Amino acid sequence: MTTTVPAPFHAGLTPERVVDAAEELTAESHLMIWSIRDLAARLGVSPSVIYHHVGGKDLLSRRVVERMLVRIELPDPQLGWQEWFRRLLRSAGPVAAAYPGTAKWMLMHGPTLPAALPVVEAGMAKLEDAGFGDRAALAYAALLNNAMLTVSMGDDRLQHEDDGPRDHATMMAEFSQLTAAPAHVRAMGEDFIARFAEGGQTAQRMRWDYYHFVVDTTIAGIDTTCQERMT
Repeated sequence: MTTTVPAPFHAGLTPERVVDAAEELTAESHLMIWSIRDLAARLGVSPSVIYHHVGGKDLLSRRVVERMLVRIELPDPQLGWQEWFRRLLRSAGPVAAAYPGTAKWMLMHGPTLPAALPVVEAGMAKLEDAGFGDRAALAYAALLNNAMLTVSMGDDRLQHEDDGPRDHATMMAEFSQLTAAPAHVRAMGEDFIARFAEGGQTAQRMRWDYYHFVVDTTIAGIDTTCQERMT
């Protein structure tokens, strides 16, 4: 991370500029990794200036997550619940992934921010209209949690991508030695795990293929549960 000598004063620094810098650090690394000292160094001020303008890491994290959330567009309200959630989650995943760590924050804290309320309200209304009744909240939580957990896993994996080529070579050597392993075990390693370990574009494609699979199967499973309750 870029470091500068702290300035003796902070004329012109605003809370929004502080959050801008926190957003930049998050996009470059991970929300859970950077510190107030890192942020202060980015702005060329002392850590006490950050606390004075915005507050501690928790408040800054909330502001960064809020900025991520307002970038998520709600799908057409005329869509059925399955397509509505499919479009919502397929667009929300990349938005959250652009700010690594924000998905994990959402999992830890839930939809507690004002910026999240329009998504919650629209999603819950869709599920209630579809006949989920008292299980609408469970269905909503499963849809959002499965999606954000998958994004969060990808965020954490990317922190170690510099080790990708070495890990890939090691993994392939280990798989080649598993001559007695069942064919399905070898296939799991070669067709799924190894693609993540390879890093780069291969891992990126696999990340989103897997994400879409999780979204689609979660929707299908919840639909089956709904139909069983209605029959």
